[in-house]
Amino acid sequence: MRKQVAVIGIGRFGRSVASALYNLGHDVLAIDRKEERVQDMLGKVTYPVSGDATNELTLKELGVPSYDAAIVAIGSDTVSSLLTSVLLRSLKDNMYIVARAQDELQSNALKLVGVNKTVLAENEMGEQIAHNLFNPNVQEYMSMNSKYGISKILVPQHIQGKSLKDLNIGTSRDKYNLTALGIVRSKNIILNPDVNEVIKKDDILLIAGNNELIDKLTD
Repeated sequence: MRKQVAVIGIGRFGRSVASALYNLGHDVLAIDRKEERVQDMLGKVTYPVSGDATNELTLKELGVPSYDAAIVAIGSDTVSSLLTSVLLRSLKDNMYIVARAQDELQSNALKLVGVNKTVLAENEMGEQIAHNLFNPNVQEYMSMNSKYGISKILVPQHIQGKSLKDLNIGTSRDKYNLTALGIVRSKNIILNPDVNEVIKKDDILLIAGNNELIDKLTD
């Protein structure tokens, strides 16, 4: 489902997550104080805008309070990051906010002001954040190219009790459809599972294939 996401701060991490979200089909508003960064995002996001996200009036004029989610990608400036996060939370109670943090101290501070999730940028790349932002079942993601990736997913309820064959998930011999690489079941790991393997509650599925097909499976 198409969502509206504001990405605030378009340095290396911000560019990565903004571009990935846009490529996934979401409406992306990218905000930065530096005009040259904004110009570089033309054609890579829906709305690249120069502005100060620590200014409440700016956020309101850009329509940010109507957005579904926001990524605060200005972790190197702790004061601006915290102030922006506080403003976002005050403008919309149910907005999902992700913020980049430089360390655990900043991470804890951001959570105290209402951020839903913090990211230590050296550990989580922007593309991974883009793929699991609106899909809590996706625990990890690794890109293979712009259309294909590998996802580690907590299986949603609607596929529990079905076999891999029922779900049109093949094995490593299938070239074009979804491929099951493994299933983590309690303390056991089933590598290259048979297509007749039935998915159970609390299974974790490692799956490779087209990103759109993975998204449909986990919705």
